[in-house]
Amino acid sequence: MEFPTLSLALLWPLLLGALLGGVGGLLGIGGGVIAIPVLAMGFGMSQQLAQGTALVMIMPNVLLAFWRYYQRHPMPLTTVGLLGACALVATWPAAWLAVHLDSRVLTLCFAVFLIGLAGYFLWGTRAAAPVQAAAAAGCWHSRYLPGVGIAGGFMSGLFGVGAGIVAAPLLVRGFGLRQAVAQGMGLAMVVPGSMLALATFAEARQVDWQTGALLAVGGMATISYGVAWAHRLPERKLRRLFALLLLLTAALMIVRGLAS
Repeated sequence: MEFPTLSLALLWPLLLGALLGGVGGLLGIGGGVIAIPVLAMGFGMSQQLAQGTALVMIMPNVLLAFWRYYQRHPMPLTTVGLLGACALVATWPAAWLAVHLDSRVLTLCFAVFLIGLAGYFLWGTRAAAPVQAAAAAGCWHSRYLPGVGIAGGFMSGLFGVGAGIVAAPLLVRGFGLRQAVAQGMGLAMVVPGSMLALATFAEARQVDWQTGALLAVGGMATISYGVAWAHRLPERKLRRLFALLLLLTAALMIVRGLAS
């Protein structure tokens, strides 16, 4: 009699991982920004446990997504390595802060982060050609690249999301990179920071390894399709849809945080 229940307990994380893998590949994100609120609200996890579990899924997914982006858009690996190293510097203190914060406070902070991210996606859809606009206005000097890694690493450690969510917009707007190249570089810098953040959450016993592994398996099955569709679908409409999803998620998390 318990067999169907056990099967569903394994099936739901696999299906969720498959959905997140496709969306992550499509938008150049690790999928954690969607996985975390779903795990917190749908699976009844605390904010810290949801973030730690999502990190298990993020690492293999972003490695595969980066390889797919790199096949289509080769990028300087020295720059990728620099961004990844700088991300490590900021990841550990941010992850330490996350596991020691009150879960309610962390939930509300994450919701505010989602609102800011949604605002960026909505604002980005207003510009017809953001890369060309950035180039016309003058790009930042390459000496500021370490700051991109540090900012991404801090957000990765604090919220358990891919550093690429922060890095890709900065690389596009500030350094004039094409969106696809920026997303690929952002994905590459996720892995070292995510490994360190995962170790910190695991030490604090804030990781559900089984659920995270199932999410990872499901995500790896679909992420390549997401990357392929990223080069076919209208980016502006996708960004608006994603922004609305983030706003809805943030609103639900604020209600949950205030009610807890």
